Amino acid sequence: MNAIVHRQYGAPEDPEVLAFETIERPVPGDDEVLVRVHAAGASVGDHHVVTGKPYLIRLSPFGGLPRPRNRVPGAAMAGRVEAVGAKVTALRVGDEVFGQAMSGAFAEYLVMPAKLLAPKPSNLSFEEAAAVPWAATALQGLRDAGGLKAGQKVLINGASGGVGTWAVQIAKALGAEVTAVCSSRNVERVRALGADDVIDYTAQDFVAGGSRFDVMLDLVGNRSLADCRSVLTPRGVYVPCSGGGGDWIGPFVRIVGGLLSSLFTSRRFKTFIMTPNRNDLLSLKELVEAGKARPVIERRYALREVGEALRHVGEGRAQGQTVIRIVGEPGAPTP
Repeated sequence: MNAIVHRQYGAPEDPEVLAFETIERPVPGDDEVLVRVHAAGASVGDHHVVTGKPYLIRLSPFGGLPRPRNRVPGAAMAGRVEAVGAKVTALRVGDEVFGQAMSGAFAEYLVMPAKLLAPKPSNLSFEEAAAVPWAATALQGLRDAGGLKAGQKVLINGASGGVGTWAVQIAKALGAEVTAVCSSRNVERVRALGADDVIDYTAQDFVAGGSRFDVMLDLVGNRSLADCRSVLTPRGVYVPCSGGGGDWIGPFVRIVGGLLSSLFTSRRFKTFIMTPNRNDLLSLKELVEAGKARPVIERRYALREVGEALRHVGEGRAQGQTVIRIVGEPGAPTP
C-alpha cells in the first residue's frame, strides 16, 4: 500500500522527514479493524508529531527517542471497513466509519481498535467526515472541562481554525451565548457558524472590552493568564487548548502557573487531554446529522502532499480544516 513514512523529526515538507513510500498492508488483531482510508485530516497536532516540537512530545506515545516511534503519522480519518478481528462484533466489512487513531492515518490502509470507530455521518462525504474527529477536542473542552451549560456566556479565542470552527457550533448546540475572536478576514465566516458576537482582534482587544464570561476556551494561548482570568465571571472557567511556550516544554509552564493560580481565586483553570472515544463520535455524528454542526474544510491535498498540508496548518493561519484525499490518488492500487 502507499503511505507517508515518518523517517525523522523536522520540517514536514522536507523529503528526509516525510516520504511517500510503498509499505506492507497492516493486519488487524482480534479487537481491531482494517480500514481502507478514503480521507484523513491534517491538524496542528500532526504537525507537532512530525516536527517533534515541543520536544516534550518525543517522550509521549506519539513521539519516540531518538527517532519517531510510529512509522506512519496521521490520526483523524474516514473510510470503509476492509476486515475485522475475531472478537469484533459491532462492525462489518463494508461499513463506512470515521474515528481518530493513535497514528497511521496517512496511508491507504489503517489498523485501529474497533472501539475508536463509529458509523460515518450519513450526510457527509468521506472527506468531510475525516474532519469531524477534531470536534471532540471542542466538545470535551467546552462540555467536560468547561462545564458549559445552556444560557451561559462563552468566549472562544481562535474561532476560525480547525478546532475553533467546531467550538463555535458546539457551544451554540449546548445552548450558550457565543463570543468568538478571530481576524478580520474570518469575521463573516465565524458569524455564519452561529456566533452571537464576533471580535476582530486586529481592531478590538477582547480583554479591554469589559464583557465577562462563564467559560473561555483558548485555542491560541497568545495572552497572559492574568488577561484571560480578567474576562471571567467570579466563578468562571478558563480552558486552555493551545500550544505556545516555545520548542522545549510547550504549554507546560502555562499549565502549572494556571493550576497554582487557581488555589488563590474562585476563577478556575481546567486543563484536559482530548481522549478519543466512540461515545463522543456518536454524539458528534448526531449533531452533524441534525444539522447543528458541519465541517468547514479550507483545503484538500493528495496523499503525496501531506508534507505541504502540514506545513500549511503549522503556520497557524488555517481557516477551518485541512483534509487529505486518499481514495482516487493517481497511481493508487485498486482496493
